[in-house]
Amino acid sequence: MSALGDLLDDIVEDVDVVFLFSPSASTHERFAEYEETPLVVVALENTVDAEAFVELPLEFNELTERIRFGLEGGLDKGYVTEGDHVACATKLFDDSIDTVTRVRAGEFTYSGVYDLFVSSRAEPSVIRDVLEVAIELGKKGQKGKQVGALFVVGDAGKVMNKSRSLSYNPFEKSHVHVGDPIVNVMLKEFSRLDGAFIISDSGKIVSAYRYLEPSAEGVDIPKGLGARHMAAGAITRDTNAIAIALSESDGLVRAFSGGELILELDPEEY
Repeated sequence: MSALGDLLDDIVEDVDVVFLFSPSASTHERFAEYEETPLVVVALENTVDAEAFVELPLEFNELTERIRFGLEGGLDKGYVTEGDHVACATKLFDDSIDTVTRVRAGEFTYSGVYDLFVSSRAEPSVIRDVLEVAIELGKKGQKGKQVGALFVVGDAGKVMNKSRSLSYNPFEKSHVHVGDPIVNVMLKEFSRLDGAFIISDSGKIVSAYRYLEPSAEGVDIPKGLGARHMAAGAITRDTNAIAIALSESDGLVRAFSGGELILELDPEEY
């Protein structure tokens, strides 16, 4: 048992800051008692009234993505600096914190996932709602069949100028917003047809069935991804939009910003 204790001591020894992911009030109180080590809470909401807080836009089930988001948020807010040793306490198998890992801030590959939510023109809640639609569609498909879809969020005027209609726009005179359960059902239904959905910064659905026309020259996406992902990268390079693509071939949800792939999720894990 002493060897196990030594191993745990090595993980938390001389850390510069502790990150608590979605802690209960009692867990937060216990950690907050040790004032010599700064404490940062990373959660959907600041229910424990933490002084240092990073808001999660969604509960990343993939542990590495959850920690990466928290660290990028901590770096952005100045809670940690590159080179700091961070102890991350989070949930993996249970509803309570059951996992502790040690990470050195700045020594991971910066993904931009934090910027996807907080630096985008679109409201974070809108990006979250679109991700949820894409994830749900990825889980269930359309009438039992796996489908692909592309959602372009933010900077809608410029995106419309760099695209053209493939068919009648069912949202042309509507004022519906993503996040409404009925609207989300409509999005899933229309996703079986070609073209991208264009969504405004505030979540208004501007158009469906749009063919994106920016040049793909110079856009670098991972091998194996096709035209939908190339268009997603190109439109986010040429506008201030972000794009969320559901792949028909492998079923993964990917997000693009600034012409680059910055997030990859497996819907079955959510």
